[in-house]
Amino acid sequence: MENSNLITDIPGSRHLNLKTSFKLGIRSLLTACSKEDFCKAFPKLTNSEQERLHRLFIQVIATLHENIEAGPILDTVEQHVEEQSLDLLSGERSNIGAVGPTLSDVKKNEIHYLTGLLEKAEEQNRLMSARLDLLKKQRQDFSGAADVVDKLRMEIQSYGACNNTGS
Repeated sequence: MENSNLITDIPGSRHLNLKTSFKLGIRSLLTACSKEDFCKAFPKLTNSEQERLHRLFIQVIATLHENIEAGPILDTVEQHVEEQSLDLLSGERSNIGAVGPTLSDVKKNEIHYLTGLLEKAEEQNRLMSARLDLLKKQRQDFSGAADVVDKLRMEIQSYGACNNTGS
């Protein structure tokens, strides 16, 4: 039993185990679908076409085996697990239970901060609207005063015209 633990502790052994399992799976797939069964599945094809199709089937299975990417991923995971087992502080850094409440508090503080900013912006909007309303009112008042000044000018001119003609 010690020997089996030694094999799984060797870096890349998971990759090797995966390849072995895949080869066994392919062998069972190919034996489950023998050449005779394959030819029976395509009876309308000629013998040479059946032969080419069977070779193509085997090539596809072999290509799938070559293209599988789980092996390098397992090696990477194995390497990270080994690095973490050697790192004495990794257990302290990955304490998810302690991170949750801290993250929650940070998010709550951020929400309060953003709410305060929003309230300030709304207050500034109200002040700007009030200022605009005041300026519009003053402009209207000023235009009314301009009308009064124009009226007075006209009356003064007409009074001056009346006095000039009467003298």
